[in-house]
This record gives sequence, structure tokens and C-alpha cells, in this order.
Amino acid sequence: MVTALLTTLHVLVATVLIFMVLLQKGKGADIGAAFGGASQTIFGPRGAQSFMAKITTGAAVIFMVTSLTLAISSARKSSVMKGIQSTEQSLPAAAPLAPAPAPAPASK
Repeated sequence: MVTALLTTLHVLVATVLIFMVLLQKGKGADIGAAFGGASQTIFGPRGAQSFMAKITTGAAVIFMVTSLTLAISSARKSSVMKGIQSTEQSLPAAAPLAPAPAPAPASK
């Protein structure tokens, strides 16, 4: 139940992260970058971080946390093959089937 909820959250966050990255403009997309000028502001050369960049950062952090949690929880589970091997060992061996007798010839 928890794994299904965590997987659903992981897929939703991955989808949001994809769309947020695709919607953002690149680093050199400013008008000043087209003429070779670097805009020096109080926030540094990149300027203030936009709202979309903050959402992208948050989604990336959540994505990494859910990835690690899902990886750790799947590593702690026992293998499916171990269950199959133990079931096969506990079943008794089946006796081989004897060939069916040949049908008797029909008499007239």
C-alpha cells in the first residue's frame, strides 16, 4: 500500500519535473546576452531565482527522495525467486505416468 502510494507520487513528480524543465527558458535567453552584455545585479549574474525555478528545485528534491526510498524498500524485500524455489522444494515429486494400454481389437 505504501509502495503503491510512493510510486504514484514518484510518477506525478517526474511528470511535473519534465514539464517545468521544458517550460523554462535557457540561461542565455536574456536580451542583454544577445549583445554580449552581462547583467550584474544585486542578486548576481543570474538574477533572482524565478518561481518556476523554485518549483523545479523542489520537484527535483522530492524526485530524488522518492527514488532513494523506492530503491531502499525494494532492496529490503525478499526475492520472488526465493519464494518459488522454496515452494518447488516443498512439493512432493510427481510419479511418472504409466503408458495407456493399447485398445483391444474389435471383434465381429
